[in-house]
Amino acid sequence: MHTSNDSIISAMEQTLQDPDVFPTNVSSWSHCSVQFSSYQFVLIPVLYSILFIFGLMGNSLVILVLCQQKNLKTVANIYIVNLATADLLTLVTVPFWATYYAYGYNWLFGSMMCKLCSSVLGLTMFASIFFITCMSMDRYQAIVHPLQSQQRTLHRASVTALLVWSLAALTTLPTFYFRDTQHIEDLDVTACVMAFPNEKYSEWSAGTALMKNTFGFLIPMAIIATCYIQIRVHLMKARGLGKNKQKRDRVLKVVAAVVVAFFICWLPFHVLTFLDALTWMHVINECWIVSAIDTALPFGISMGFANSCINPLLYYLIGSQFQDKLQHLFKLRLYQFNSNRQGFLSSKSSSIKDTDTLKDAKHREGDSGRLQTHPLGDGAKVIDGLGHPKSLVQPCQHLLTVGGSKPDG
Repeated sequence: MHTSNDSIISAMEQTLQDPDVFPTNVSSWSHCSVQFSSYQFVLIPVLYSILFIFGLMGNSLVILVLCQQKNLKTVANIYIVNLATADLLTLVTVPFWATYYAYGYNWLFGSMMCKLCSSVLGLTMFASIFFITCMSMDRYQAIVHPLQSQQRTLHRASVTALLVWSLAALTTLPTFYFRDTQHIEDLDVTACVMAFPNEKYSEWSAGTALMKNTFGFLIPMAIIATCYIQIRVHLMKARGLGKNKQKRDRVLKVVAAVVVAFFICWLPFHVLTFLDALTWMHVINECWIVSAIDTALPFGISMGFANSCINPLLYYLIGSQFQDKLQHLFKLRLYQFNSNRQGFLSSKSSSIKDTDTLKDAKHREGDSGRLQTHPLGDGAKVIDGLGHPKSLVQPCQHLLTVGGSKPDG
C-alpha cells in the first residue's frame, strides 16, 4: 500500500506527465523509479507553442467566417462553430502547460489557475467528441430520414449545444474539485496535481481514467460508427443524383473527415490512459511498461492538441462552401483596406490643395488689405456684378469649390 507521503508523490508524478484531467501511471508502484527525460523540458514546450499559434489562427478564422455569413447559419455549422470554440478553449490552456514543462513541472500560476486550466482542458475534450457525435447524428438524420430532418431547426440545435456544454461541464466537476497545487520537497517543485484521498488514491485514479475512456471515447465512437454504417447502407441503396445530393455529400465528407481526425489524434492518448488504469488496478506490474507510458504520454497529449489545429484545415480543404466564404471574406477585407487607403491618400492630397489655396487666398487678402487701409482709396476696389469687391469674392468662391468637391475620407 501507499503511505501518505507516497500518495502525494504519486499524485504529483502522475500529474507531471499529464496536463489533462486524468492521472497517468508514473509511479503507481513505489518500486518503479521515476525517470524524467530532459528533452521533454525543451521539445514539448516548443511543440505546444507551434500548435498554439496555428490552432489559434485557424479556429479564429472558422468562427469569423461562419458567424459573419448569414447564409451559413445551418444546424451543421452551429455544431462546427461550437467545436471550433472548444478547440480555441483547449488552445488557451496550452501556453500554461508549455510553461509547466519548460520549468520542469513547476506550476507558477497559483492554485485557482491550476483548477481552471485542468478543468477547461477536460471540458473541451469531452465537448469536442460530444459535438462530433452530434454532427454525425445530424448527418444520419438528414440522409437516412430526410422527412424527419425537417424538424432540425436552428433553435433546437442551439439548445442541443447548450446541453452538450452542460454535460461536458458535469464530467469535469471531479477535476475542478480535486485539482490543486502541492509543493513536493523531494523534487523542489510546486506541482498541479489531482489530490485524491490518500486511502482511495488508486481507486480514484483508475475510476477517472476509465470514465474518460468510456464517456470521452468508446460510447461516442460507437454512436458515430453506427451512424456512418447506416448512412453507408442507405447510400448504397439510393444512388440519386442532383444538386441536393452533391451538397449533402460535401457536408458528409467534412463531418467524416473530422471524425477520422479525432479518432487518429486521440486514440494514442486513450490507449495510454487505459493502460494507466490497468496499472492502478494492479493488472500491469512491469516497471518498463510504466516507463514506456510515461515516455509516450507527452506526445499522446500533443497529438490531442494537434486535433485542434487539423479541424480548420479540414474545413478549408474539404468544405468547398467554407472555402468560398473564406476567400470572399479575404477579398472583402482587402477591398475595404484598399478603399480606406485610397480614401486616406485622396483626403491627404485634397488637404494639401486646400492648404495651398488658403495660402494663396491669404496672400491676395494681404494685398487687398494694404490697399483698403485708406477709405478713400477707390482705385483699389474692383466691383463685380453683385456689388462686392472682386478681389475678395474670388478666393472665397474657390475655397467653396474645393470644399464641395473634397472626397469623404
